[in-house]
This record gives sequence, C-alpha cells and structure tokens, in this order.
Amino acid sequence: MNTIRVVIADDHPIERRGICLILEETPGIEVVAEAADADQAVAAVAAHRPDVLITEMGLPGRSGLDLAERVTREFPRTQTLVLSMRASRSHARLAMAMGALGYLAKNVDASEYAAAVRAIARGESYVALPAAGPPAAEREQPDHAGERNPASLTPRQLWVLKLVAEGLTSKAVARRMGISTRTVEVHRRQIMQRLRIRDLAGLVRYAIRNKLIDERGEDPPRRT
Repeated sequence: MNTIRVVIADDHPIERRGICLILEETPGIEVVAEAADADQAVAAVAAHRPDVLITEMGLPGRSGLDLAERVTREFPRTQTLVLSMRASRSHARLAMAMGALGYLAKNVDASEYAAAVRAIARGESYVALPAAGPPAAEREQPDHAGERNPASLTPRQLWVLKLVAEGLTSKAVARRMGISTRTVEVHRRQIMQRLRIRDLAGLVRYAIRNKLIDERGEDPPRRT
C-alpha cells in the first residue's frame, strides 16, 4: 500500500504538532508539510500534492471551509479533512457542502485521526463526533438576524436552495432541474438577496435551520 501523504493546517502550533505526532506514529501515513493559515496551506498543497489536507475550521483570515472549497476546486486529487471544536452534524454537513470529505470534532479519540485519514484517502467520507454532543457553552449560537422566512421564495428557488445546500454545484443543479447553469446562478443570487445571506456557507446553515435538507445521522453529501 502506498504511503498516504498529509498536509496539516492549524494556527495553533501545539495542536498542530500533536496531530503530527499522532499521525507519524501510524504506519503508512507521512506528514509532508505544516501550515498556520489558508495561504500557507494552499502553497503546501501546490508544492507537495498530498493525498489528504487536514485543516482546522477556524483558521485566521480565510476559514478552513473556504480552504476546503478552494482545494477541492484546484487540487481535486487532494481530499480534505476538517477539524473543529464544534461537535454537530450541521457543521459536518456544512464542511461537506464546501468540499471536505471528512469532519472530526477535536475532542474525539486520537485513533479517529488515522482512521479518518485512511478513509478519505480511499475516497470514503468520514465523520466522527462525540456521542454526547458538545457542552452547552460550545453549541452554535444563532447568527441569522434579519433573515427572511422560506415562504418568501418561489417553489423553484426553494428547489435550487435545497440542491445547493445538499452540496451540488451550479452545473449539477442545472442538470438535475433541466435548466441552464446561468439560470441557476441567477436563482442563487436572487435567493441570497431575498434571504439576506451573503455566501454559500450561510445558505447551507439557513437550509439546515429551516429543515429544507435532511439532518439525520448518515454522512452528509459531498459536492459534485
């Protein structure tokens, strides 16, 4: 079996080193580079073309979610594993919608790190969350002031929103609905204007909050 080559992006040196130590003790996994922010991570991925990028969700500047989306787009052979202190299915689904193939809450057992790296290197999705969920103080706080009710959207716009939130690209949505990619983009802009949402991550969170997409226990879908 070929060695799985990994880049780690985390702005906390101690945590980054801890992940390195866990993986370096695992046969068949090699950490080839480390990064403290998204720009360094992109440079490392471009230089080393790793099998797996592990990124903290809350990187300074551009987030780990933005990084996952960019790496998926520019380096499709590199799979992304997102780490976060937020142990929720909604955050896992959000990470997957942005291009990640795996999601780990940081307080899972150390053995989950190697298991996740191996799984996503094979092209399999992997999500690990603590069974008890996050402490009350760490649970996601509402960030949707000013958003409008889904009833403000047309049936076709609701369909577009649902498909986008499930992780489909505009091209894939167009194929599913039998319309042009340009029409999908127009709908998407109108949806964001009507709901007062500024980015894709916000659309996914909105769809989850309003139960427009299923949030059952199975692994979230990846962007196609």
